[in-house]
Amino acid sequence: MKRYRNGEIWDFEHEVAVATNRPVILGLDGGTTSTVCICMPIMPFSDALPDPLPVLARAVAGCSNHNSVGETAARETLEQVMADALSKSGSNRSAVRAVCLAVSGVNHPTDQQRILTWLRDIFPTQVKLYVQNDAVAALASGTMGKLHGCVLIAGTGTIAYGFTEDGREARAAGAGPVLGDWGSGYGIAALALTAVIRAHDGRGPHTMLTSTILQTLGLSSADELIGCYDKGMHVNNLDLSFLWPLIFGLLATNVIISVFSLWKLPYNF
Repeated sequence: MKRYRNGEIWDFEHEVAVATNRPVILGLDGGTTSTVCICMPIMPFSDALPDPLPVLARAVAGCSNHNSVGETAARETLEQVMADALSKSGSNRSAVRAVCLAVSGVNHPTDQQRILTWLRDIFPTQVKLYVQNDAVAALASGTMGKLHGCVLIAGTGTIAYGFTEDGREARAAGAGPVLGDWGSGYGIAALALTAVIRAHDGRGPHTMLTSTILQTLGLSSADELIGCYDKGMHVNNLDLSFLWPLIFGLLATNVIISVFSLWKLPYNF
């Protein structure tokens, strides 16, 4: 076990007395918008789970999807949120028995291995480590840990994931903002911005989205919108996705437009 890039993250282990030597586990749900880590005591599977669960501490941080913020920033976020949870619980890394990271952007065995290698540098060798896509954790949370069924996540990004009873798995979407996050907050916002630009340059019909989006972004014309994104002011998918509630609000006020119009925003607003 050693300190990673930011050794100061773990300084609390030397400065604060550990309240107890009780064994704990860390569970992380890392997404494109936020990352949550909880610290819990180990409980026998043979016992009925208490309600509510005995969460010792909970910590929250920002994006930990390496496809969105880069590998270095993602690692720093994950390490910080784990340290915060342990510090709040009065524990340290020597008390950890298992760590489960469920992170968006883990799409291939090479992604898993890269994170596992990094985690092994942080925690003692006896700690059990698990790395999965966050969709797998979402499914397990609804099936009490049994990976059988399907889950659909539609947030900043989107993904569908499923397991058969005999262990086969399949997924759809979850390929990121460029290759395919259809139906996500980012995807819907991108379609809406496309509608505004199409209307502005004459390739599409007038849209009520124009005034709403420009007002929200503090712009006076679609020309400024083009310059805004060219300068990188809002180019990140983290920034785009916040527009989707406005778009759904317009849908709600226009009963003529069906829910299926979401897939044809450039032509129906």
